[in-house]
Amino acid sequence: MNENKTNINWFPGHMQKTKRQIGELLPLIDVVYELIDSRIPYSSKIVDIEKTIKNKPRILIMTKKDLCDMDVTLKWKKYYENKGYRVVMIDNTLNNAVSEIVNVTNEMTSDIQKKREDKGLAKKEIRALVIGIPNVGKSTLINRLAGKKVATIGNNPGVTKSLSWLKTSSNILLLDSPGILWPKLADEEGALNLASLSAIPRDILPVDKVAIHILNKLGKYYPQVLKERYNLDSMDNDDIVEVYETIGRRIGAVISGGEIDYDRVSKTILEDIKDERIKNITFDRIDD
Repeated sequence: MNENKTNINWFPGHMQKTKRQIGELLPLIDVVYELIDSRIPYSSKIVDIEKTIKNKPRILIMTKKDLCDMDVTLKWKKYYENKGYRVVMIDNTLNNAVSEIVNVTNEMTSDIQKKREDKGLAKKEIRALVIGIPNVGKSTLINRLAGKKVATIGNNPGVTKSLSWLKTSSNILLLDSPGILWPKLADEEGALNLASLSAIPRDILPVDKVAIHILNKLGKYYPQVLKERYNLDSMDNDDIVEVYETIGRRIGAVISGGEIDYDRVSKTILEDIKDERIKNITFDRIDD
């Protein structure tokens, strides 16, 4: 992993409040749904989450599997399973994702229900905390579990601002939480990966730096995307101007006098991932 340091800070007040409130409500929680993005399974995992959720049973849910490079992401799935995690990979657009999560939840909480059954009590409504970084797909999953729109969906970080309990049709009560990031993003590689996938606001890092990071990842792992989408044979960091001019001509980012609109090129590269025009990519690598 790249351990270059950076001094990026982004920790809105509602995130600190969320951590405190989760701590207060934790005794009520039966199981935790921890969401990570299948395209950045390492960068999108909350570093200090154990401090927040303690020893609660947990399902690690890898979202957006339809957008990842499955061969690479499956290595991460095995990596986490070897660490003892129960892992479920989901495509949030498919209903069978819900049934798998519900089945695993029922399996993990069977002891709770058995104790109630032995006492002659009705089944308990299982309380599940949904937690993860911003824009990882929490609201989409919650709406699927509920069978209707109960959580606001947005393709930008910071849509959910406070904790809220939400009912589902599966005898599971969900505690939705705002996306949580650690106070200081010290790992530059991770920070750039998060910015590339819109997990932190665009203005936290220079847009051109993020765009170049994306191009470098594509050049290293997915050169065919560079060729097909941007007409680039390779990524040349020694001549970024030429790279941007090639892309600019390809996407029509030309202003008066034939000059290239470099800012538009950078924004287009980010939008191509955000709007899912570039798919089947995984930026985190186990072997790096």
